[in-house]
Amino acid sequence: MQPNVLPTRLKCFSGKTFPTSLSALIWPMGGRQPWARQLWTMDSRPSWYCPMAANPTFWYFNMRDIDLAHLVPDYIQTFETYYPSKPDSELMRMYGVDHLHRLNNNENALGPPPGVEQVVKTFAPTAVPVYPNGDCFDLRQSLAQRFGKAPDQFLVGNGSCEIIASVIKAFCERGDNIITADKTFAVYEWVAEFSGLEARLVPLKNNGFDPQAMLDAMDGHTKILFICNPNNPTGTYWDKDTMTDFLDAVNNRAMVVIDEAYSEYVENNDFPNGMALMDRYPNVVIFRTFSKMYALASLRIGYLCAQGEIVELIRRTHIVYSVNALAQKAATAALINDGSFIEATRRMVGQAKALLCEMFDGLELTYVSHEGNYIMVKVPISDTLMYRKLMKKGIMVRTMTGFRFPNWIRVSLVQLPVMEVFCNAFTDILKGDLRHGR
Repeated sequence: MQPNVLPTRLKCFSGKTFPTSLSALIWPMGGRQPWARQLWTMDSRPSWYCPMAANPTFWYFNMRDIDLAHLVPDYIQTFETYYPSKPDSELMRMYGVDHLHRLNNNENALGPPPGVEQVVKTFAPTAVPVYPNGDCFDLRQSLAQRFGKAPDQFLVGNGSCEIIASVIKAFCERGDNIITADKTFAVYEWVAEFSGLEARLVPLKNNGFDPQAMLDAMDGHTKILFICNPNNPTGTYWDKDTMTDFLDAVNNRAMVVIDEAYSEYVENNDFPNGMALMDRYPNVVIFRTFSKMYALASLRIGYLCAQGEIVELIRRTHIVYSVNALAQKAATAALINDGSFIEATRRMVGQAKALLCEMFDGLELTYVSHEGNYIMVKVPISDTLMYRKLMKKGIMVRTMTGFRFPNWIRVSLVQLPVMEVFCNAFTDILKGDLRHGR
């Protein structure tokens, strides 16, 4: 009998791929068969390891076989689970290496600003059993002073992902849609879809968000437009004129979220100041994070800025006590006298970018290098194969099939000695594959 196969979207993270249809999830017509192997996802195996069928006891989940199926919304039943990468120690064991250069997540390899180290070292054990401040009072005061805003214009969350969810919950209901690009930070799309909303994905134009296409995609049910500026993973951005023209065209028909996670890396004068835009456009919400430039990724802390009335609405859907006390103190310390730290980070990124661009030019490879602390390059072998070969040399990059860039990899820009290690390994791999016709 013909089995029913659960369709999924293609996603790829850290070298682990999900096939476009999980043919291992078999619901035989007319009843379960003993030969049926259930739901194998590749989570616990590298993407090159693809057995004909999984162990029958490995995974099994058939909503039609349990009494609680009627409690689970259809859009949750069909949503694809995301499985994060394994910890570094396990990856090193799997690939037989004793070190790992992390060039996959756009982390700041310099570490956090100097003041953060002191906060971490002196964090009192007596503070551990005490709940953190529920609305990040001190940090919001520091952000307000830094950007010339009022404290009630800021909302802090456990990473930008929580902020995204709070905004969507505040403005959207079933039947609404959000609009963003097809090749950008995926969490906008994910949160919308597992909230039962439609995510309309507009193709990039010249590797950047297409303002006219986004406007054309709007209808009466469009509630939020998400713009990643600069875009992850391409690094392109809208300049001041493009942004203001777009906001004028949107008017008050929808909220416009501008995600500036990588804005601290941009030095060009034509980059729009998101914090100033909300004074003119009350429907603008700005996202920023302490994970990238400020290197607080493990503490999970992001924030939004908007007009006070908008923040108050979003606060109604926001989880309180979600930002731990150490994260709040570290983020507050990171903002103090951070100018020299930002300059040092930009200098490191600029040197690394120049080195990689020169190598890619010499190899005649297509690459995308704009703003941000990363570069994308198209490789002449599959991105997952390149990932595995680099992992065997102790280097981890990001495969880009999950961003809908098949056979591209993204490389974080860090200190020159590590970049030179990457360049040597990358060149050796390509020369070896070309020499053997692979």
